[in-house]
Amino acid sequence: MKQIIQDMNSGQTILEEIPAPLVRYGHVLIKTTRSLVSVGTERMLVDFAKASLVEKARQQPDRVKEVLRKVKTDGLVRTAQAVLNKLDTPLPLGYCNVGRVIEVGGGVSEFHIGDRVVSNGAHAEIVCVPRNLVSKIPDNVSDDEASFAVIGSVALQGVRLIKPEFGETVVVIGLGLVGLLACQILRASGCRVIGIDVVQARAEMARTWGVTTLDTLSGQELSKAVIGATSGVGADAVLITASTKSNDVIRQSAEMSRKRGRIVLVGVVGLELERSEFYKKELTFQVSCSYGPGRYDPTYEQKGQDYPLPFVRWTENRNFGAILEAISKAALDVKPMISERIPLEGYKQVYENLDRPGIIGSILCFSENVEVTRTIGMGTPSSAGGSATWVVGAGNFTRMTLLPILKKLKVLPRGIASLDGLSSSALARKYGIGSSSTDYEQILKDESVGNLIITTRHATHAKMVVQGLKAGKNVFVEKPLCIHEEELEEIIAAYKESGRPLNVGYNRRFSPFAQRAKDLLRSANAINVIATINAGEVPRESWLHDPETGGGRIIGEACHFVDLITYLSGSLVTEVYMSANGTNPKETTDEAVLVLKYENGSQGVINYFANGHKSYPKERIEVYSNSRTLVIDDWHRMTGFGFRGFGKLSARSDKGHFSQFKALTDRSIDGQLIPFAELVNTSRAIFACLSSLRSGTKVQVGIAL
Repeated sequence: MKQIIQDMNSGQTILEEIPAPLVRYGHVLIKTTRSLVSVGTERMLVDFAKASLVEKARQQPDRVKEVLRKVKTDGLVRTAQAVLNKLDTPLPLGYCNVGRVIEVGGGVSEFHIGDRVVSNGAHAEIVCVPRNLVSKIPDNVSDDEASFAVIGSVALQGVRLIKPEFGETVVVIGLGLVGLLACQILRASGCRVIGIDVVQARAEMARTWGVTTLDTLSGQELSKAVIGATSGVGADAVLITASTKSNDVIRQSAEMSRKRGRIVLVGVVGLELERSEFYKKELTFQVSCSYGPGRYDPTYEQKGQDYPLPFVRWTENRNFGAILEAISKAALDVKPMISERIPLEGYKQVYENLDRPGIIGSILCFSENVEVTRTIGMGTPSSAGGSATWVVGAGNFTRMTLLPILKKLKVLPRGIASLDGLSSSALARKYGIGSSSTDYEQILKDESVGNLIITTRHATHAKMVVQGLKAGKNVFVEKPLCIHEEELEEIIAAYKESGRPLNVGYNRRFSPFAQRAKDLLRSANAINVIATINAGEVPRESWLHDPETGGGRIIGEACHFVDLITYLSGSLVTEVYMSANGTNPKETTDEAVLVLKYENGSQGVINYFANGHKSYPKERIEVYSNSRTLVIDDWHRMTGFGFRGFGKLSARSDKGHFSQFKALTDRSIDGQLIPFAELVNTSRAIFACLSSLRSGTKVQVGIAL
């Protein structure tokens, strides 16, 4: 299928061929018929992509600060690689989609195959959209008209935040699609509307709906014109739907407002506020968030948990429905805003000049004859040695770590799969990988595929591992092995039944520093290890903290260090105790102390803290044994105390990823790099730690398979 994407590196807007997405639980699969171009939003993205690296930095000063902090902690080379990889990630364009449902995911009962719907899907021939971002179209509303529903919801949410009252005067600054729709909504609410825009064609259209417009070319100060038009009172409210870097819009909005007026920002403008006007008039200022309540809340959008109507009357989905109802009842007229209908293949006519005079609404028209193909050839042969391997997952780990290593080892896989098909296709083209897919189960059925490398989100690991083993594949899965105890038992059964190797991405034990430490400790019977991890804060809304998606950072990341201590001690964990920061810590805490007791008497302490300073090293490993001490500092330096013939080892930071994959590919992924008993023991130890946190007591860990 075809999809319009923005290349953030080259600045090109491209019609890309990618595999069609699979329908997922709580989602619907939609074949697109129409898609409205949101000129304001999409122009910002296109212009940003075309800007030089220096100009991109100037436009995002906050990101520059993040980069500078990352340089201090990760070094210049790794930071530069991260920035370039971020720019190398294509961005899908569009969010005003109309189409027909062709598949319905589990748990969805309100939609059926054949339903005409609107969604916030991208400019793509087929989109997979969560249920709360989809709404049915009334029979008397055409596909063209329905394409305005989502962008209309942006306007509606801005109006709702203004809380207009009948008879009030509201100024709308910026008469693009959002501004024109807002004018109609405000007029329908009984407001007097004053519209401001530099494009006369837009002002003329607004006047046909009873909007008073101001001539921006007359040289008259706009704020004075509004004051004059309101008999010296000023506007009751100002809705800013313009897009400009200038601070002048917010200044004039304050000047034209009455005392205790309201200003709501829907667009993007400079926000250097002058305090005096806001202070003297006691003005309120608010920024509107997209389509309404629920936006960017993964529980609402991705998991489909609706807000109860008595408490949240207008969610983003209910806003979609309200706009469609208004169009159906002729309370909202969108037809005059349709300037052109362009076949998808003619998209360049729109994107090569998004500021064409006289163009307000551009609708992309899609063909009905689209095949649902979920694996496509990329036109480039895979490198020798990787023909029987597929990578499942195209996120940051695959992009920044896995594929660069496999390329260096000259064992690139035959194909790469991802949920949306876009990220896997982009990586396939970049690395010369032969195929891209969205269908994991189709890969399992391919008998020529012998090896799977799984790098998806944590919640999918267990199911994919079990399916892969049962399909007779050699499986490598990035940590953790699983996030629920019952999943571990299924994995053990599948492993025993299949006889195929299963490896987990516990790379620290493959670092040359860990390997050298192991050699130096061979004479030790029991050791003490303290691993202090300055993990850094991850936003609470991140999927890593979600118990059902990421499992929390103790399951997802602290497991690395359980495995490392297991490797260094040469023994299995038999007892654990875990405590965490705070009086009532959650299991998804990332500020915890894990105490491990091993079968051979060794002890381990893992201090996993997310509340440390960013400039402090991320990982420090201390090993004590037989009156000797080893200290590994952030995997670039190891110092020995009391070791005959060894004092210090220094090198470029190396956490063992390269050595791990080299060992794996040297065996054609057909070998058990880490003993299976140790993999199981690490997972059991982590689950026991969480049990210890719940009970406040020590918990025994079984070592038998």
